[in-house]
Amino acid sequence: MGEFELIRHYFAAAPCAQGGEGVALGIGDDCALLDLPAAQQLAVSTDTLVAGVHFPAVCDPSLLGQRSLAVAASDLAAMGATPIGFTLALTLPEVSAPWLQAYAEGLNRMARHCGLSLIGGDTTRGPLSITLTVFGRVARGQALLRSGAQVGDLLCVGGELGNAAGALPLVLGERQVEADLAGPLLAHYWSPSPQFALGQALLGKATAALDISDGLLADCGHIAKASRRALEVNLAQVPVSPALQGFLGPEAARQAALIGGDDYVLAFTLPPAQLSSLRAAGVPVHVVGRVLDGEGVRLLDEQGQDITPQQRGYQHFRETP
Repeated sequence: MGEFELIRHYFAAAPCAQGGEGVALGIGDDCALLDLPAAQQLAVSTDTLVAGVHFPAVCDPSLLGQRSLAVAASDLAAMGATPIGFTLALTLPEVSAPWLQAYAEGLNRMARHCGLSLIGGDTTRGPLSITLTVFGRVARGQALLRSGAQVGDLLCVGGELGNAAGALPLVLGERQVEADLAGPLLAHYWSPSPQFALGQALLGKATAALDISDGLLADCGHIAKASRRALEVNLAQVPVSPALQGFLGPEAARQAALIGGDDYVLAFTLPPAQLSSLRAAGVPVHVVGRVLDGEGVRLLDEQGQDITPQQRGYQHFRETP
């Protein structure tokens, strides 16, 4: 099967590739064309996932299809953007009809869940890797950035942390556990749900935001650096699921929540006056710390002692001693 036949058969015919709001022209030409309403800006983000680095080389392609789009789409949620579409660049070691069919089904499932239309892409031969570029729209000047945190703001997250990191031994087949513990962890790893509703609810309210992909402490460091402020995290306030605690134990579960990657939950800074109205509206807001003068990120224990670990989260190309 040639490149163009592959695209037509598995992707161009998928329901998610049939256009949608904001898509003037999708797959089939040299470029896609997007329509933006007046006074809106285009939000664009690209993610690459490599076999053996971001996901096991041998895994369920349908689950991989879900996950690969979700992790890219989460960046749009972090900006408060409304999703429009995405492109897919797929590098394959070989053409396998069952693999492609299953991957396309998972991809389509997540695209429909997120409200994203497939608008183009590319295929080539080589080691398995997946690159997705996502497009969204947000009112001009209203996007949530990393750089606006103010002294006195609350540091918040949008849900429980550490589930995906806790799931990794299960994903790799290193451990087995009862279904009631494994289910929530594996679901978070293979099918994270980008927090679009939360991101849009924070527009005009939060002062800074991002999605947690490399670990809470590491990603809070990005807000601290961009905002030129210090962030303080209270260990006792970090939300951890019962499933994660049951699987790893309380101490290891907390470590996973602090430095484990792949959460794709939003972290944001919020003026205290905004907290009650968001909670009254049912918006998931968990206060885990505060913004201070200074720089960097500090972790405090229940007694207020500084217990900041040296390892803050996952990094590519980490320098070795």
